[in-house]
Amino acid sequence: MSFKIAVAGKGGTGKTTVCSLLLGALMRRGIKPLLAVDADPNSCLAEYLGVEMGHTLGQIRDDTLAKKDEIPAGVSKAQVVEYAMHRALSEQDGFDLLTMGRTEGPGCYCYVNNLLRGFMTELEKNYAFVVIDNEAGLEHLSRRTSRNVDALAVISDGTRAGLTAAGRIVGLVCELDIGVGKSFLVQNRHAGPCLDSVEGASLAGCIPPDPAVEEIGKAGGSLLSLPAESPAAAAADGILEALTGNRWR
Repeated sequence: MSFKIAVAGKGGTGKTTVCSLLLGALMRRGIKPLLAVDADPNSCLAEYLGVEMGHTLGQIRDDTLAKKDEIPAGVSKAQVVEYAMHRALSEQDGFDLLTMGRTEGPGCYCYVNNLLRGFMTELEKNYAFVVIDNEAGLEHLSRRTSRNVDALAVISDGTRAGLTAAGRIVGLVCELDIGVGKSFLVQNRHAGPCLDSVEGASLAGCIPPDPAVEEIGKAGGSLLSLPAESPAAAAADGILEALTGNRWR
């Protein structure tokens, strides 16, 4: 049974950075196999991990519908989609990456979407950990796409406005009852003591501003190369322990 961590938050708080740091913390512990899922239509997790992005599940969905009349006799649409989805899984050293891609366009995607959900359900069983980078805002929560996760990390910056936005997300999680084991607050790029938490979410920790993170970003490198002793990496180690209840020390 995999342990699933989903990351949510308003735009600009550094969700993808936090996802990358958590993946790095897991890799330093030698935990494997690991699956990273980029569920943001504005896909950029591959870039942060130093991976060249290949096919996305969104492209597969479009291609399947566009070529539905070209499927050979005796081959089901489900078989075609499953094969294509396996090709979309990018296997890296220490982790696999799956990029969901853009949201739906015109046409009926219900059947293919059901196949995708079934594929994801089966795929996740093969991994010790799944880390999901969600799109910004609240829409993915209202669509219940961030469901059945063990820990939800809600990212805020070091401002009251950021905490207010995080509080709205946590409130919606509680209202929708989407199968989140526990919600946590993570304050990113926050210097000084952590601010107060928000109702319904435990404070997992704060990630301080880190020049090394900024330099890697400017150079277009992988945040997985961040030294373990850097402030951001050290903070991510502590946050991972909070999210998992220290069970993966």
